[in-house]
Formats: sequence, structure tokens, C-alpha cells
Amino acid sequence: MPADDEHPRERQRGPVTLRRGQSDEATTTDQRLLDSRGPSAWVHTDPWRVLRIQAEFVEGFGALAEVPRAVTVFGSARTLRDHPEYKLGRDIGAALANAGFAAITGGGPGAMEAVNRGCSEAGGQSIGLGIELPFEQGLNPWVDLGVNFRYFFARKTMFIKYSQAFICLPGGFGTLDELFEALTLVQTKKVTKFPVVLFGTEYWGGLYQWLQDSVMKHGKIGEKDLALLHVTDDIDDAIRVVEEAYQAWSDTH
Repeated sequence: MPADDEHPRERQRGPVTLRRGQSDEATTTDQRLLDSRGPSAWVHTDPWRVLRIQAEFVEGFGALAEVPRAVTVFGSARTLRDHPEYKLGRDIGAALANAGFAAITGGGPGAMEAVNRGCSEAGGQSIGLGIELPFEQGLNPWVDLGVNFRYFFARKTMFIKYSQAFICLPGGFGTLDELFEALTLVQTKKVTKFPVVLFGTEYWGGLYQWLQDSVMKHGKIGEKDLALLHVTDDIDDAIRVVEEAYQAWSDTH
């Protein structure tokens, strides 16, 4: 969305919104925490950083505590509004709302905006968990409940804690990061009854085939691990997987 007087260029620094000239920061909070290069004086401020990190968790838990059952949908921020994947995202958001699930995204543009938009338009709870980045604007206009984070690890915790499933639309490194983190948590039983749906057989088929023909073939994962993934092109099928997993989880709690 281009910047103008009504929608000026902006960045988020945690809960803080920076617009116009104030948004021209060279680094992000995450970068300053993780970067070990340069003068060592900043190291001595780490105990104080803990309080900021703690505050992010407190704020996230507080904002999302009353969220009903929900599904997180990941996808590319680069998806254009006239692309078929944008319409797909809107349809998935609407389907989740109609099935009684809140839709959680990273709150950005592209596929994330599409899912938030579809969910909001269908009367569902549309949630966006934003992150401080040097090259993206704030939460998209279809987020009804939004929380902005400085730190990726705090944000990732919220995705997992308040979701009953992940649906991954075509996406890049960010989507792959969340995908494999979710799979690792399920494989190691840190979370249970948590399906991961890869939407788009043409896009994800090569990855699935590689996992099967290379990773599993060489004994790095087992058949049960591969079965954690469900690849589909059908929205009803994706919702069915989500609902069945939620019912299985509900029956044991």
C-alpha cells in the first residue's frame, strides 16, 4: 500500500508506531539483541532487556487470553491483491470463520491480509501478530485484534499457544521457518494434536517429495513424522483436518 497523507509510511517498534521520518531506523530490536558484533557495552544492558521481553509475553498473553479456538495461516507478504492466491486466502479466512475458528496471521500484507480480510468479512475474529521489521509496514487494515512484537521468539510462542492448527499457503523463508518449527514441536511432543496443512500441491509437492525420497529414505525422519503433514488443494478438506484434530484434542481435555 503506497504511503500518502491518509496512510503514511510507518513501522512498528513493538507496541510503538513510527511514521514518516521517525520510521527511518537502521536496525530492529531483535537485531540489536542478537548481533554480537561491535562494542561490548550493550552486553551489560541484557538484564534490562529481559524486562522488555517479559512485557511482550505479558502483553501477548493478556491480549489473546480470551481468543476462542483459532487457526494460524501463514503465507507470503508478497502476494498481490490480483493474484489467485489472494482470493484463496480470503476464501480460507472465510471458511475458518464459518467453521467457528478465529484466523491468526502475521498481520502483514499479501496472503496474510487476504486471510484476515476473508475472516473479518465473514464475521469471524481476525487476528494479526505483527513484528518489527525494517522493510514492511504495520498491521494490515483487516486485522480486528492486533498485537505487535519486537522479538520473533515471543511472537512464535503466541502462534503456537493460541492455535489449534497451522495452514501454510505458498510462502518464503518466514513461512518455512514457522512450518518446520511447528513440525519440530509436534514431533518432540511439545504440542499435541496439532495438524499442519500445506495448501497447494503444485507449490508444496516438491518439498513433500523431497522429505519422502531423501529425508525419510535416509532415516532422518520416520513415516509418522511425514504423516504430520497434510497436503491439499481443497478448502473443505483443510477445514476437515483442522476440525478433526480439534475434536481429538477436545476429547482428551
